[in-house]
Amino acid sequence: MIEQPADIPPYRYTAAMARRIELAWQDRWDVDGTFHTPNPVGPLSEGFDRVVGRPKLYVNDMFPYPSGAGLHVGHPLGFIGTDVFARYQRMNGHHVLHAMGFDAFGLPAEQYAVETGQHPRVTTEANIVNYRRQLRRLGLGHDPRRSVATADVSYYRWTQWIFREIFNSWFDADAQRGRPIDELVTDLDAGIREPGQGTNPFDRTWPELSTVERREVVNNHRLAYVSEAPVNWCPALGTVLANEEVTADGRSDRGNFPVYRRPLKQWMMRITAYADRLLADLDRLDWTESIKLMQRNWIGRSTGASVIFATDAGPGIEVFTTRPDTLFGATYMVLAPEHPLVEVLTASQWPDGVAEAWTGKVALPREAVLSYQKRASQRSEMDRQAEARTKTGVFVGSYAANPANGEQIPVFIADYVLMGYGTGAIMAVPGQDQRDWDFAEAFELPIVRTVQPPPDFTGEAFTGQGPAINSAGETLTLDGMGIVEAKAAMIDWLEQYGHGAGAVTYKLRDWLFSRQRYWGEPFPIVYGADGLPQALPEEMLPLTLPDIEDFTPKTSDDENSDPEPPLGRIADWATVRLDLGEGEQEYRRELNTMPQWAGSCWYELRYLDPTNDQSFVDKEIERYWMGPDPAKPGDTGGVDLYIGGVEHAVLHLLYSRFWHKVLFDLGHVSSEEPFRRLFNQGYVLADAFVDNRGVYVEAEQVEQRDGRFFYGDEEVRREHGKMGKSLKNSVTPDEMYADYGADTLRLYEMFTGPMDQSRPWETKAVVGSMRLLQRIWRVVVDENTGKVRTSESAVPVETSRVLHRTIAGVRDGMETLRFNIAIAKITELTNHLTTAYAQGGVPAAVAEPLVLMLAPLAPHAAEEMWSTLGHEQSLTWEAFPVPDPAYLVDETVEIPVQVNGKVRATVVVPADIDAAGMEAAARADTRVAAYLDGNTVRKVVAVPGRLINFVV
Repeated sequence: MIEQPADIPPYRYTAAMARRIELAWQDRWDVDGTFHTPNPVGPLSEGFDRVVGRPKLYVNDMFPYPSGAGLHVGHPLGFIGTDVFARYQRMNGHHVLHAMGFDAFGLPAEQYAVETGQHPRVTTEANIVNYRRQLRRLGLGHDPRRSVATADVSYYRWTQWIFREIFNSWFDADAQRGRPIDELVTDLDAGIREPGQGTNPFDRTWPELSTVERREVVNNHRLAYVSEAPVNWCPALGTVLANEEVTADGRSDRGNFPVYRRPLKQWMMRITAYADRLLADLDRLDWTESIKLMQRNWIGRSTGASVIFATDAGPGIEVFTTRPDTLFGATYMVLAPEHPLVEVLTASQWPDGVAEAWTGKVALPREAVLSYQKRASQRSEMDRQAEARTKTGVFVGSYAANPANGEQIPVFIADYVLMGYGTGAIMAVPGQDQRDWDFAEAFELPIVRTVQPPPDFTGEAFTGQGPAINSAGETLTLDGMGIVEAKAAMIDWLEQYGHGAGAVTYKLRDWLFSRQRYWGEPFPIVYGADGLPQALPEEMLPLTLPDIEDFTPKTSDDENSDPEPPLGRIADWATVRLDLGEGEQEYRRELNTMPQWAGSCWYELRYLDPTNDQSFVDKEIERYWMGPDPAKPGDTGGVDLYIGGVEHAVLHLLYSRFWHKVLFDLGHVSSEEPFRRLFNQGYVLADAFVDNRGVYVEAEQVEQRDGRFFYGDEEVRREHGKMGKSLKNSVTPDEMYADYGADTLRLYEMFTGPMDQSRPWETKAVVGSMRLLQRIWRVVVDENTGKVRTSESAVPVETSRVLHRTIAGVRDGMETLRFNIAIAKITELTNHLTTAYAQGGVPAAVAEPLVLMLAPLAPHAAEEMWSTLGHEQSLTWEAFPVPDPAYLVDETVEIPVQVNGKVRATVVVPADIDAAGMEAAARADTRVAAYLDGNTVRKVVAVPGRLINFVV
């Protein structure tokens, strides 16, 4: 703690006084239930009659993962911002809901438990206690009754219930919505619907299928399903990782272990069924365009054609292309190394005359293919897609027929083609695609242009507009057509001759939804004798996560090892006898757990009704807080303001939107979207220091000497980056509470820049915010006696003008989340008061609005001053000051005076002056008179309050 001089006045606002004030007001808020927010109905409805006439406002933060390190001062940036906004809007007449929970399941929590040798529930709950302590000390106005943690049984019971609802649903493409799976079965039994394309592998009609076969067909329609898919397998962690958990060089972001691509059976969520709605509804949301663009790019909707290339091996190769007009230029094909047709198409021997570059200098095609597949499995998808990477691949030894011209073109596998995008195969047109051009040059393949570049084009692949060339066959000629016309003509031809059809595809893939770990939600799924998944009935929920001593996953250095989830070690849990309607039978439980994303997909709904044990949320309560506004046509409903980091722009937000849309389709919620308005706060940046090994060292132990930086005796290099544990540059809020107080920390973080911008952290600069609080404190409180320094004197006109302009500026800053502007305006008013009333005696009619304006930003100090001013009740529900418009109008204005359009002078005139008065004032100015002297004024253009121009 910073030492305080012994001779300071007894009632000066210091860190010690701030601590006493803050702890006292936090205790009072808790005892009084100041931030208890009543629902319209249900167990939390007490007091709703007092707020029934207020407009509601639901404000939400992206809740934190409770790490062992606790909070650093970068974490609360968004939390403080939402609290300031919520407090302001509460004072502005709104009924505000603001709560905070914890994202407690997942890999980070489990890894921390492994490192500390403790059970993850023990470490997670201890971390949550510490987080709650740190957040409480910030004075955040959350309703503590609504706090949740995703690892609480009472919470994840409903996560399991929602999963069960998704499992028991299918997507009706005609209606473009999810529906209960029982309705599909009814339609199939009645013969009014056929199984969806690709869902019936038995080549028999629905009535001809056995009971087990029907169940398998139905399962192939479900929104949650089991599928064998290429996944990111990390044997050293013993689990499958999502793409976002893998670095560009193919390693785990947690622990930096190698990750391999291999096919495994996993739970998937059919998010792709909702791709069009996820795209279309972005236009209805109040989100920044940059975030919308990120989601659009992630979904990646493309229109074009599906084309079939025949092969001698039997099965045709289906590709999707956005440029069917370039089909005549396809000179080779590329399959993803994981494509299921690779094994079928791989020849036993190399054809005669094959170039050495095609074979990888390997004697047999199968050996070359297997070797390449292994290498590709060790690269991340991000690395494989990197434009700058040298193109690699290998010929499979067979050919396919280009349907446009009948030519036999070679088939390769290459890692720059991904199985998850399109069909996992491409027709390569090097003349119109640079990656294909690079590959063609590396493998000595022909290049045929199908679009005429301009005469001055000197590049390689041409991707611009131009007429079609080299695109004529016996039944189709595209030459001379523009791209749009040529595309349409080619699609018509493909459909006419049975070689393909127009199609839409997406970059978005179904969501990999299972992890081979312990610390996660158990799936409410069992498998019977037929091996097919069945959902547990609702009355068997929750399926609790069993306690287990050895929760560590089985890890290995062997990329071919198989996942062994820790839950499989509990034999009497993994196998169970149940009666699911067909008599008691033995079932095998699902041993995987859900990913960390599951609990964060719906927590904003649980805040609304956290004690409900009959439903995840009461429908009337959800409609009140999140329902669409009938006064705003097209409103989706959802949280009114959601604040969090841009790093969650795609995955968390996309997954949440998907779950919410399913719940909407099934009639469980009235809102179509979870978050109607999204705001991304910036980061807190701080100096970090690296030694000669490239390892970060503790920033707080680095000293500066003569402009250089030293860690002990070793010189280190300074960098600048996001504050965090990994860069060892964290500053804890506990340090700031001790040295300055929570209100000073709040004020500093809000003053350092607009909420949506990153800002540097400078501990030494925090004192400036404390000095502002001290100056405001002295406006109200005598530092020697602790008594009020204000007076009941009248407010002079000039002070009234400064006050009301401050109120207008502060309100603007609050409404637009530019809290730095609000603080700047408060500072201006404080400067005026300390100058105009240097000996004290600021009129109470000015001091009270000043304290109320400070309240959202520094609530503890404001509460204390408000109490000192004689108010018994908390100012939480006091009305925020409103400016008097009369004081916002300037009495005089400065206008430019032009002569022939050039400014020659400025004159100060009354704000309400007319054109004639402006002309007289301008002519009276000596500088203007000099320009007009000897000239004839042909015309005078006067715009009252704006400008005057003399034309001579």
